[in-house]
Amino acid sequence: MKRLNILTTVVMILLLASCTGKKKLLQEQERYGRLNTTLIQTQQDLEKSRLANEESLRRNAQLAGEIQGLNKQIDLLKSNNSTLSQLSSSQAESIKRSIDNMGSANSFINELQRGIARRDSLSLVLVMNLKNALSDINDQDINIQIEKSAVYISISDKLLFKSGSYEVNENAKVVLGKVAQVLNSKPELEFLVEGHTDNVPMKSACIEDNWDLSTKRATAIVRILQNQYNMNPKRMTAGGRSEYVPLQSNDSVAGKAANRRTRIVILPQLDQFMKLLEKPGGQG
Repeated sequence: MKRLNILTTVVMILLLASCTGKKKLLQEQERYGRLNTTLIQTQQDLEKSRLANEESLRRNAQLAGEIQGLNKQIDLLKSNNSTLSQLSSSQAESIKRSIDNMGSANSFINELQRGIARRDSLSLVLVMNLKNALSDINDQDINIQIEKSAVYISISDKLLFKSGSYEVNENAKVVLGKVAQVLNSKPELEFLVEGHTDNVPMKSACIEDNWDLSTKRATAIVRILQNQYNMNPKRMTAGGRSEYVPLQSNDSVAGKAANRRTRIVILPQLDQFMKLLEKPGGQG
């Protein structure tokens, strides 16, 4: 009986010790967690402080540079003020005129830009009208495009002339009539008719060479536009380019066919731009 009491006492002591150890362990774990959180927060605060210090140093350096620059500008203004005070009245008036001319130049540039915008808009409308008028013609025979501020109408040789001839066929007159209708709606526009050939030498009783053929073809087109479609001759120029402005290589049959063509080049209204260019001189 005495031994049983002793054993019971020992077991109770061990149980109490075990409970106390677990409690301490939990307390230490909680304490560790708090310390670890504090450590992380402290590290974050230190990093923020470091970044703030770096930003402060950067701003101070920037401010120092700005102050240095301002000091230089102040010195320059002082120097300029000293120089300006020594200017004669004629020199001062010359500076004033230069400033006024700068304002005029800006106004001129703005007006020129508006003129270019108007010209580009006109070119786009003209291309759309021409394409609509010629929509029933094979695309391979007629090409209409804007290039270098001019509108180009390129008409295949086979659509206009017989081989080696400058006589305009009847089907071509239908095409030319549609082109004339669009161009007559814009009487202020001038245009150039260009004849082009391939590099096959041409000579006959009526044709001296490819220069002669290309020029005669251009002239034949101009005559039809004037005589049959009432085109003002003052608006037109006829020219031959012979074989020297090819679209493709003349080494193939297809290339030669592409190079035999007539181009109608609708020119930009250069007189309007020349008037603009004269303005600054007149204002000087």
